[in-house]
Amino acid sequence: MTAVTATKFFFISLLSTIGSGAKSFSTLITFDVDGTLVSSSPGWEKGAHGRSFVHAVDTVLCGKSGTASPSRTIPDILEKHEFHGSTDGLILLRLAQKTLGTSFTSSDASTKVDEMMKEMFDFVSSCDDSEVARGIAPLPGVLQTLKTLASEHYNKGGEKVACGLVTGNVEGIARRKMKALGILDTGALTPLSEPQGGKEWEGVEDIRFLGGFGSDFCSGDIINEERNYLDRGEQLAICVQRCLDLSVGRNLKRVIHVGDAPADILAAKAYVDHPTKPPGVCVSVVGVATGSYLVQELKELCGEFRHGIWEPVILEEGRGVGDEQEFLKACGLM
Repeated sequence: MTAVTATKFFFISLLSTIGSGAKSFSTLITFDVDGTLVSSSPGWEKGAHGRSFVHAVDTVLCGKSGTASPSRTIPDILEKHEFHGSTDGLILLRLAQKTLGTSFTSSDASTKVDEMMKEMFDFVSSCDDSEVARGIAPLPGVLQTLKTLASEHYNKGGEKVACGLVTGNVEGIARRKMKALGILDTGALTPLSEPQGGKEWEGVEDIRFLGGFGSDFCSGDIINEERNYLDRGEQLAICVQRCLDLSVGRNLKRVIHVGDAPADILAAKAYVDHPTKPPGVCVSVVGVATGSYLVQELKELCGEFRHGIWEPVILEEGRGVGDEQEFLKACGLM
């Protein structure tokens, strides 16, 4: 969806969650995927998700047909900073720019983002779980930590914890990845009985979970590098709104975003002043050092700690979601 129509999601999500067995959540934890829950090894770009980008651009913008695997990959076409920590929509537009050259127009390509995302999902849907999981795997300890979050200890009384994804991935593709990697089976991701934003992804209707995704918002702006985190900030805002719509009594007190990249830190920080953030909700980020960014780099982006408003925590080098005790303490759950 484009920035012009994104606000519809706040109203559509309310309608789609009425009568869905609402609970009362006091804390929302949102997870980035790559580098946070999942490690990427050499060959990730040849997995189903990685290949789907070039396939979508070739099919929708270049008129190529068929489901044959593209010969080019993202790293063949884009510089690392053009895709690492970005969102699927912005990556598609950057690929389109490089592929089409002088015939590329941002306005024309932006109108095709939803179509390209659908083509990406269709491509991934044609792949089995082994292809979806190719080149990626849960980081050590992550599955156990998520199982702990799903346990009764964190889901009783009035202090229930909701968990979702805030990721640049297309929602339907994120569902397939979480299933293929065993993350869905931990039970940590808050399930939904109705599709988010009124949009369903055919073939994965039975594995809906809470989140804000790359398919929910794309500014279409590939000139302003700040959009890498501002788009993600909008996806966070969408996820929070969906959590509120699920929750009886609007008891949400804390939003904690977990990520490994500068875009994660800055997206959470931007959400502090987002017009849709409920008054009194404390925003935190738990920066994990399991991706490709240095601890000091993440700490410098956090800015000033503001009690009850903005409470960033950066874990030590090499520490992340899989370090259960440290991670839960950083989330204020111990």
